Amino acid sequence: MRVLLFTGKGGVGKTTLAAATAAELARRGAKTLVVSTDPAHSLADAFGGPLTGEPAEVDPGLHAAQIDARDLVDSAWATLRERLRTALTGAGLDALDAEELTIVPGVDELLALTEVRRLAETGPWANVVVDCGPTAETLRLLALPEAVSGYLARAYGARGVFARAAGTVSGVTASVQRLATHVDHLRGLLTDPAVTSVRLVLTPERMVVAETRRTLTSLALRGIRVDGMIANRMMPAPGLWRGAAASWLRTRRRQQEEVLAELRDSGLPDGMLRAVEHRAAEPVGLPALREIAAELYDGADPLGGAGPPAAPLLTVSEVDGGFTLRVAVPLSREAAVDLARVDDDLAVTVDGFRRLVALPAALRPCRVTGAEADAGGLLVHLERTV
Repeated sequence: MRVLLFTGKGGVGKTTLAAATAAELARRGAKTLVVSTDPAHSLADAFGGPLTGEPAEVDPGLHAAQIDARDLVDSAWATLRERLRTALTGAGLDALDAEELTIVPGVDELLALTEVRRLAETGPWANVVVDCGPTAETLRLLALPEAVSGYLARAYGARGVFARAAGTVSGVTASVQRLATHVDHLRGLLTDPAVTSVRLVLTPERMVVAETRRTLTSLALRGIRVDGMIANRMMPAPGLWRGAAASWLRTRRRQQEEVLAELRDSGLPDGMLRAVEHRAAEPVGLPALREIAAELYDGADPLGGAGPPAAPLLTVSEVDGGFTLRVAVPLSREAAVDLARVDDDLAVTVDGFRRLVALPAALRPCRVTGAEADAGGLLVHLERTV
């Protein structure tokens, strides 16, 4: 099974391109599910018909669903949260402290991801295409499995407290263990490059491209592979047309091509960036989606992403007096990078996106002496202290 996640800045057309890709995969004979975690619920609009949280066939071999995260929270999380609160309060914790421990920011997005995984693994799908929310929400969504793992570690640290709450501990422990298992499976699914990859959708504008570059870096920090980028809403070439409208089209098209040329020159692999022209009419319904897919893939396999093979996030090399640690993240010349030691972790922050990277055992006694950026990412220098 392959999982393709489509995301991009709000309003760039990611839902349409996700639906078009799913339609093309199904046309080629592969059973395909397209599912939306976007709270805007625009996937149904793309197909021109209603959708629910359960997959419905919209074309032979093609099913679609829209996940309502709030419903999942109401049905799944509320019970566990109440059990945790009761256990903690019964063990002697202040009621306010117990309430704080049972609040997990972003739990609705986490449950949406869990539901995607459930749908993917319980159906006959060869491919699952996910229409994610806008970029900022998606980055938070994809960071949640790691963040919640830390939260659950904190909860398990309180097991001595739970043990004093007779009558409730077994239900709490079983529920927390199930959640921990879900989180671990999610993290494994998202970071397996043979299964999951991301397609970034953008419009050819400098502000949007700048955000896309930051997204590339953030996803690399999470160990999630990006295998393609799609420039949507390219102005059509005016050909031999004349007049003010044709002049405007030529100027706008030239500006867009300049922006994409700069993006390609920043080190993108050949074939990584595809383009789709703007439509005069809003693309709604399967015929319009298939037309977009024909232009987008031009006979090529929609699963054939052009992104580089997933490199290890960390590579350690021994040098005189210490080590170098390679952190394989794409960095623009303008990237703001910060490093800090947090116990046995290295906190890497790039353009506001942070990840705690567990240092290999050999590097934990070392002191960070400097860092530099190059074509391969971030190179951290560490000195032996013993």
